[in-house]
Amino acid sequence: MKLKLILLFLICNTIIINASQVDTVMVVSKSMNKPIPNIVIIPDNYSTQNKKFSVLYLLHGAGGNYTNWITKVPRIKEYADKYNIIIVCPDGGLTSWYFDSPIDEKMKYETYLSKELIDAIDKKYNTSAKKSARAITGLSMGGHGAFYLAFKHQDVWGAAGSMSGGVDIRPFPNNWDLNKRLGSYSDHQEYWEKNTIINMVYKLNPDSLKLIFDCGMNDFFYDANKRLHEKLAERNIPHDYIERPGRHNWDYWSNSIKYQLLFFDDYFKL
Repeated sequence: MKLKLILLFLICNTIIINASQVDTVMVVSKSMNKPIPNIVIIPDNYSTQNKKFSVLYLLHGAGGNYTNWITKVPRIKEYADKYNIIIVCPDGGLTSWYFDSPIDEKMKYETYLSKELIDAIDKKYNTSAKKSARAITGLSMGGHGAFYLAFKHQDVWGAAGSMSGGVDIRPFPNNWDLNKRLGSYSDHQEYWEKNTIINMVYKLNPDSLKLIFDCGMNDFFYDANKRLHEKLAERNIPHDYIERPGRHNWDYWSNSIKYQLLFFDDYFKL
């Protein structure tokens, strides 16, 4: 009898853990004239609640795709249930950097993320269209993307995060196809200066965004993140900044997302 109860407990736990629904949603980007896949994780009680759900947009890094988060950190399905939110993992291309490229008309991921995808998600799911119910974060290139999009579209997102984000791209003129998106630094310095996060702090109104970011102290982006923290502090812009031992890898990000979700959960409950 005791063994049966234990087995029943384990089965019930398994059902709870796997209760969230995972959709693959194709959204046609008019700005880029192509369909783009996105993972959408729906909390287990979505169909039983008469409410508008908050949404977290979760971005992947360079060389990755829309499946990275759910395959590398499958517990995000549990987190959608725990915090009763919808999590959207868009495909940002291998090296889009999530902006509209000033030199390549085929790369318009800022328009896609900030307008086309949000419109599609809000139309398909029972979401709140208020910025107070919408947050964005990501890792590495996605950390750059989350801050870039939120800084430029403070009417769209109410909270933003970055994990090991490339918040200053200027030291890396030959990496991750950045020169294909912005041109060479020597020929197009103005594009690089304009589109790097650390130079976009001036766009922030002190109370327009709730911000959280972190970086491992053994990460090649650590120095840039620390400088961003110092710049925000100098300008009295509220933010949560965390540095801890860690490298640029999934061990770090699978730990980091847990703390960022606590931050966003507090924000959504305000």
